[in-house]
Amino acid sequence: MSVYDQGLDKCAANYAPLTPSTFLQRAARVYADRTAVVHGDLRRDYASLYVRCRRLASALRQQGIGEGDTVSVIAPNTPEMLEMHFGVPMSQGVLNTINTRLDPAAIAFMLEFAEAKVLFVDRQFAELAKQSLDRMTARPLVIGIDDVLEPEGEVIGEMDYEAFIATGDPEFDWQEPADEWQAISLNFTSGTTGNPKGVVYHHRGAYLNAMSAIIAFDLGNSPTYLWTVPMFHCNGWCCPWAVTAAGGMHVCLRKVDPALIYELINKHNVSHMCGAPTVLNMILNAPEAVRRELPSGGVSISSGGAAPPSAVISGMQKLGFNVAHLYGLTESYGPSHWCEWQPDWDDLDASGKSQKLARQGVPCLTITDHAVLDPETGQILPEDGQTLGELVMRGNTLMKGYLKNPSATEEAFAGGWFHTGDLAVMHPDFYAEIKDRSKDIIISGGENISSLEVEELLYQHPEIMEAAVVARPDDNWGETPCAFVCLKERAGRSLTADALIDWCRARMAHFKCPKTVVFGPLPKTSTGKIQKFVLRERAEQLAASDV
Repeated sequence: MSVYDQGLDKCAANYAPLTPSTFLQRAARVYADRTAVVHGDLRRDYASLYVRCRRLASALRQQGIGEGDTVSVIAPNTPEMLEMHFGVPMSQGVLNTINTRLDPAAIAFMLEFAEAKVLFVDRQFAELAKQSLDRMTARPLVIGIDDVLEPEGEVIGEMDYEAFIATGDPEFDWQEPADEWQAISLNFTSGTTGNPKGVVYHHRGAYLNAMSAIIAFDLGNSPTYLWTVPMFHCNGWCCPWAVTAAGGMHVCLRKVDPALIYELINKHNVSHMCGAPTVLNMILNAPEAVRRELPSGGVSISSGGAAPPSAVISGMQKLGFNVAHLYGLTESYGPSHWCEWQPDWDDLDASGKSQKLARQGVPCLTITDHAVLDPETGQILPEDGQTLGELVMRGNTLMKGYLKNPSATEEAFAGGWFHTGDLAVMHPDFYAEIKDRSKDIIISGGENISSLEVEELLYQHPEIMEAAVVARPDDNWGETPCAFVCLKERAGRSLTADALIDWCRARMAHFKCPKTVVFGPLPKTSTGKIQKFVLRERAEQLAASDV
């Protein structure tokens, strides 16, 4: 024991477990009269928000909720959903936000797997919740949420949300977790094959990633944040906590609608928002009739979930949106990397800037290291921008692990790294660039083809709004690229598959070009990610029909 360990113990005066709940307590004191939440005509200041969250926590405690008890919610981005992110942790419970676009069987599985004790349901999803509950043996307490902005559905459950929190104490003396490693939330992965995995976050990680988000998103002081990312996705990339810590205004949004997005940006002088590349694409291609003037300083929009095509980044910049590129996974509390801008990039032309921005970038401050490993040997590969391997990372904002799944947890953390499953190269400046998901790489005639590289080219075509490329089985080549393409509404319908293939062949090595083109809308998740597993199934069906 060194002298620095003698008589220098931690105590209540010099140590407190980290929890993002303290952000709201501080905001209620420092920004008491500042508007915290906007939803239609509703306005609530931070003092009121804090009281409501304390009531919610108290009401949950009265229902027996304590450490390790799961509280689930099926709701869009509403004030109630925001309150869940503080009230549930204040009760010591674990918040489980559920994807609203899942089917009843999947939701029933999640509720039972999580052993949910309470379920909050927005009226829009009443029927979905009822069908899910009918499949369960042990039903949770159900509380309905009556949102005046949602005319459809019914309020179900033992009581409605307002009546429920009215039973709580407005001065409830909530406590920080005894251990900051204590679970704060449970998020399920997409589960494209088999049952989804339950990703467990802890209070420490949520606190740290929220602080990191303030820096990565450049939230500053008192931002106005438009909720275009679902709060059920990675707890809204930790922004319920980050925006509150910055004393910002949460502008709620029930659904992603370009017309409404432009209206709210203009009306509330929105400064920040986030979204998948498909959200950017919707904004970029919105009809002129719905567009509104942006704030004089522009709007900072952070995009993640997939690499935004350089054409989309460039188009958004021209409209007045300042695009930042993020990367992360459910297992990393959302964003783990961002493409930090370097001053010498200012001298690049528009194309060069977009290419830099398309890289996933460097780790956020809470990720201590990252590397690209050889999938076979586990050795770190050179930072040459060429050698392809698996992106791995380690740090303080990675999940506790997968709930009730120790083997999957052990596999994910093998060798002291978190394994992303994404194939990437590391550039000499230590900026990572994702080339593909390991399952999305196309192997044609023994050559590896990056689906992202082909998609990047397709997005440069003036008539294409969205594109996704997957492998199609081929008797001769093993696999060939199959492009699924959605055209812009204002585009003519003269573009043919042959013409598009020829266009690609004039700009890319022929073996990388699509051999098949399918026109039509693309299937997406609720967070805007294109569902490539659905497209792979379609490509396999196309191949089978040719036999």
